[in-house]
Amino acid sequence: MKSDIHPKYSAVVFRDLASETSFLTKSTVSSKKTIEWEDGNTYPLVEVEISSESHPFYTGKQRIMDSAGRVERFNARFKGFGKK
Repeated sequence: MKSDIHPKYSAVVFRDLASETSFLTKSTVSSKKTIEWEDGNTYPLVEVEISSESHPFYTGKQRIMDSAGRVERFNARFKGFGKK
């Protein structure tokens, strides 16, 4: 590997603004904000709008669309379309 061309890979704390949860992981992202973590060390803080803690797909709180009703309305609307 060439030296001095790769971004710095270090520990970073991500804070989910929607659910107010934080987690420590490694990343190449940098930030001017810092936070003192549970282990007593200070890490850069990156605030994100949504993460796996608040995203509907991961939390199981996603809405199920009424696709059957939409299909029936579409078929009724275009029932005779294209016939001579």
